[in-house]
Amino acid sequence: MNKIQMTTPLVEMDGDEMTRIIWKMIKEILLNPYIDLKTEYYDLGLENRDATDDKVTFDSAYATKKYGVAVKCATITANADRVREYGLKEMWKSPNGTIRAILDGTVFRSPILVKGITPFITTWKKPITIARHAYGDIYRNTEMTVPAGAKAELVVTKADGTEERALIHDFETSGIIQGQHNIDKSIESFARSCFSYALDVGQDVWFSTKDTISKKYDHRFKDIFQEIYESDYKEEFEKAGITYFYTLIDDAVARVIRSEGGYIWACKNYDGDVMSDMVATAFGSLAMMTSVLVSPEGIYEYEAAHGTVQRHYYKHLKGEKTSTNSMATLFAWTGALKKRGELDHLPALMDFASKLEEASIQTVESGIMTGDLAALSTLPNKTTIDTETFLREVNKSLVRLL
Repeated sequence: MNKIQMTTPLVEMDGDEMTRIIWKMIKEILLNPYIDLKTEYYDLGLENRDATDDKVTFDSAYATKKYGVAVKCATITANADRVREYGLKEMWKSPNGTIRAILDGTVFRSPILVKGITPFITTWKKPITIARHAYGDIYRNTEMTVPAGAKAELVVTKADGTEERALIHDFETSGIIQGQHNIDKSIESFARSCFSYALDVGQDVWFSTKDTISKKYDHRFKDIFQEIYESDYKEEFEKAGITYFYTLIDDAVARVIRSEGGYIWACKNYDGDVMSDMVATAFGSLAMMTSVLVSPEGIYEYEAAHGTVQRHYYKHLKGEKTSTNSMATLFAWTGALKKRGELDHLPALMDFASKLEEASIQTVESGIMTGDLAALSTLPNKTTIDTETFLREVNKSLVRLL
């Protein structure tokens, strides 16, 4: 068959450790034989981020703004151990955090469902997509330890120099304080991204905070969502037959557990961080979770929701076989290719990406899978295979579908 032609490049962000190995395998086995793959490549491996003083991360984000679609491999977020291991100049920030801040995006995470892996919540029949706000709150906090006898105040100095003060606490004993913030512009972008994505996929939006306790901070989120929905999206939602509603986070948890799924659950930054892992685990595995960052301007960055699989990478370096699940990384590529095809009006590219997803699911459902899924699957006849063999089995299924 002739290779599928692309007209606009994808921004390709390479990553670290075992996922970097899988990244190369996916391209060699499942993409390059079928597509004249056009990408603008950025190496976000930790060594190159260090060599470029992290400039490469910023460059990749600005390129994503230019081209509109990116696909990203999992990357290491440095800690003290990684600084020593790699001999880093400094403890570089999370690439995901940098990219999210530049794109002003919202992260949407959704599980990949396959037969034989039954959700732990038996009522769940359809995927639940977590929409996570990706700015502010505890991720940009200011923290202090407080000695006994101190008084902590919240002080806002306005543009005219006047101050507004509120007592946080009189510390009779020592303690801790934390200052959080968010900005209306980011909350507005979060709301618009959620509503636009809901219209794109045809699903209801649930939004939850704790505005009964946080009567200004969380209430601000609630008010902005409602105002934007009423003014800009309500009519389109009604035409599409989908709904939006707000509820408290604790009520949302109860509703989610009792539901059958099939909706978008929008959460503040920390709530979304926790709940996406809860949803992923309850559906089966973090390695079966898709993730896409969507900006209100319609810019998309696809990635796997899990880490770099460090333990398997060390085995790989020793020449040992690994059985690493590549599904989330594979679906990052298919998601980006489908979106590139949609934006560039390339039905052949969209069809190929859909068939590649179908081939991946068929392979697992036929009983051929990596070790993590074999431990979860209830299929009667299972074969556990290594990382590369799994991708080659997917390719066999893909050839049949094509």
